[in-house]
Amino acid sequence: MRTAKTYAVIGGTSGMGLGLAQRLVERGDRVLIGGRNSERLEAAARLLGPLATARSVDIEDRASLASFFAGEEELAGLFTPGTTYRTASFREADAETAESPFRAKFWGQYWAVHTALPHFAKDAAIVLMSGAASVRPIGNPAYSACNAAIEGLARALSVELKPIRVNCLSPGPIDSNLWRNRDASIREPVFESWRTIALTGEVGTVEDAADAALFLLDNGNMNGSTLYSDGGYTLR
Repeated sequence: MRTAKTYAVIGGTSGMGLGLAQRLVERGDRVLIGGRNSERLEAAARLLGPLATARSVDIEDRASLASFFAGEEELAGLFTPGTTYRTASFREADAETAESPFRAKFWGQYWAVHTALPHFAKDAAIVLMSGAASVRPIGNPAYSACNAAIEGLARALSVELKPIRVNCLSPGPIDSNLWRNRDASIREPVFESWRTIALTGEVGTVEDAADAALFLLDNGNMNGSTLYSDGGYTLR
């Protein structure tokens, strides 16, 4: 009989983070979910039920990260899809915008893993979050470089933190609340363009991404790798 474990998901209130949390509680595991919006945290906790604990966390704030992980022991895994940042072209980006992906997405995940280290089980698994622009940029060079740096971070951490496993999930656009909450005039051209360049001709779903994250958490032979859940976009 499988023993229940505890996983942490920063960004577990919506999208692929919530999708992963649902899969974990469905099989009997406990989840610690984090986010910055208290209303979404409460809603996600109600949806997930008694196996979920919800705590406020800001991935860009190291003190907040310390409070998020406080009291946790033997965490079996960590997934870190939750962050916000701005992007712009090289010529148009001011310093604040250009540095935004690194501050939030790179350093946020870096310090999340660092802060969680004392709380991991010896055989824990970490799944970082990048994006397919790491391999095939389509503008926004700081964002593309940030994603590539995160994939390099996963490889380096897998060497230093062994036997803890560290992998990276690199999706293309996902048809999630992040995009659904944007105006259709912005969302639909992006999705239509994606359908023409992805080998599958489809935009990824939250279920696709959550399944990929769960695979990386569970598969003991995956380490130091990046999984491109992108419909074959990076091959074109």
